[in-house]
Amino acid sequence: MSSDFQLIAGTNRDLRKAAREGGFREDLLARLDLWTYTLPGLKDRNADIEPNVDYELRKYIQRSGTNTSFNKEALRRYLRFAVSGDALWLGNFRDLGASITRMATLADNGRINEDIVGQEINRLRQSWQAAGAHQNHLLLDLLGEERLAAIDPFDRPQLEGVIRTCLEAASLSAAGRALFAVSRLSKTSTNDADRLKKYLARFGLSWEDVQMMRSM
Repeated sequence: MSSDFQLIAGTNRDLRKAAREGGFREDLLARLDLWTYTLPGLKDRNADIEPNVDYELRKYIQRSGTNTSFNKEALRRYLRFAVSGDALWLGNFRDLGASITRMATLADNGRINEDIVGQEINRLRQSWQAAGAHQNHLLLDLLGEERLAAIDPFDRPQLEGVIRTCLEAASLSAAGRALFAVSRLSKTSTNDADRLKKYLARFGLSWEDVQMMRSM
């Protein structure tokens, strides 16, 4: 017997690093690693939000057998929030799908109105705020318990802030410029990217390590 197939795999971890550290089989990585793509999170993919709102609503309609839709102003308000800086989409498309399901379930007579959208926006904000209140959740995902425990509590808030800036920046240099915006003015020559690279290296991190968090 024989088979002919193409395997597509996804992960939010740096498999090359894991293989170097003995946490992933090198021979298996060699078989998987033909093409590699890094996908940005939903927060950085504004153009994908509106069509996926429509997709998630159609999925709900098929699943529930009800004909549900947005009021015009309600949809406009939801999309305006969804692409704003206030929308963190920490759970990426899982957040969006759950959000549409909640609103559609609460819609009387199959119409999602502005009141429902307003309640949902508040719920999302509170949910993301609660996640952010766990100071080390981002560091824990990135470093793991053992490596995080080796970092002083004094350093953790600053490191998390640096990582968040890196996740929002388009490049290492852009992140460096944002992080050293004041101190760089007093220097005759600046290499913000190198300064940031050395800072991350203090904690055993690289720019590539941080960018892997985009897909989480």
